[in-house]
Amino acid sequence: MERLPGGTLLVPARLAPAPDALAHALFAIKHEGVRLDYLAAALRQVPAQAMLDLVARTPNGGYVRRLGLLWEQFNGQPIDGLGAGPQVSAAYVPLFDPRTHLVGPSRRNARWRVDVNGLGDWGFCPLVRRTPALQAALDAQVLARAQAFADSVGPQMLERALSWAYLSETEGSFAIERETPPQDKAALFVGLLQRAHDRQPLTEDYLVALQNAAVTNPLDRAVQFRTEQNRLQDSRLGAAGVTYVPPPPELAAELMAHLMALANQRPAPLDALAHAALVSFAFVFIHPFMDGNGRLSRFLTHHGLGQAEALPRGFLLPVSVAMKRHEADYLAALQAFSRPARALCQVLWAGDDDYTFDWAAGADTWFRYMDVTEGVRFTLEMALAALETHLQGEVAFLALFDEVRRHIEARHDLRGSDLATLIVTIWQNGGVLSATRRKRFAERVQGHVLDAIEAAVQRRMRGQPLTDDDND
Repeated sequence: MERLPGGTLLVPARLAPAPDALAHALFAIKHEGVRLDYLAAALRQVPAQAMLDLVARTPNGGYVRRLGLLWEQFNGQPIDGLGAGPQVSAAYVPLFDPRTHLVGPSRRNARWRVDVNGLGDWGFCPLVRRTPALQAALDAQVLARAQAFADSVGPQMLERALSWAYLSETEGSFAIERETPPQDKAALFVGLLQRAHDRQPLTEDYLVALQNAAVTNPLDRAVQFRTEQNRLQDSRLGAAGVTYVPPPPELAAELMAHLMALANQRPAPLDALAHAALVSFAFVFIHPFMDGNGRLSRFLTHHGLGQAEALPRGFLLPVSVAMKRHEADYLAALQAFSRPARALCQVLWAGDDDYTFDWAAGADTWFRYMDVTEGVRFTLEMALAALETHLQGEVAFLALFDEVRRHIEARHDLRGSDLATLIVTIWQNGGVLSATRRKRFAERVQGHVLDAIEAAVQRRMRGQPLTDDDND
């Protein structure tokens, strides 16, 4: 067998499974791992007798026992003729292999001697595959690096950097939605971020309050989880423009109950950042509100880290800033789930806002057992970028700013506000003061002082010390 770069598995004809659902399910669980949504669809087509015959032949087989457990779960009944259970004498096997999946706590099923170690329960069990990219992101130990960074920076400098981080995280999260929040709304969202460390379990009332604070249109403020079908749409009119259809409102409410339970009780083996990322992306896929879901999903990353006390109190990774810089990758992570989901719903448009939604049979399993691997991987990578590119970069800039300001103030007399603006402007422009800026400041700042500020910024950007040569 050979796996192609796109994920396709090439199978020699002699190894191909027989053309029936049970043979394909057995082949898939051996070679593709456990995908509960796919297995549910297959095993619901398998007659009880066929399952009984397979178990009778190899009652101790690990793959067979997993399939037996899943068959009974997805068909809602024990296998006819099996009696008290299969005659299993083998050791317990995990439902999900910890070497290939992120797993939850051990919950042993004695009937099949299978350790049901999913990240959730049968009503909602998201999947996170331990891909090479995800494993590399986990190995980066972002939270440990963030703790070391916080310890290495003086309290005053850290406080200044975090002030920037809170405001930039707010602006970045709104910018992803193509919005610029008014000052009062931005201040309110900053306040929410600052309280993400407070012990506050997720409830419907709490999420409604967060949604009300996150949306700018008062007519879009919710009073509960949505009670109508939502959709995401691009610039095209009608059904062709519908890019994603989240689960129907009744299913969304049920899934949110499971997700809130998962968010409020992190599975013991699960990394805190991976858990926060899982909750964030699962939330946006469920889309429990008519508006504000994206901003809330990103807030939930910070909420999850705060509840886990995984960072120093008040410390914030400006993840949305990094996501905004990598919007194409963000979209790809979302579409890894949303594009296949869109194919499960036939959308009909009768004009204006008159849409009907016809779901394929078994579509609920796509949401109950959603694969959030790409979302978790992307979030972990953005958390690392938020720390090492944006937050550490802000600290480096503040150090440059302070040193240049002290250097210039000791040698030249000019307004503090002008000096601050010039340092920032020159730094943002790659160490050069533009001709337009020179003209703007020429009436208040002498030319040789402008040259001195520019030279000082350039030297510090190159990592060189400031000397009296920068004075002239």
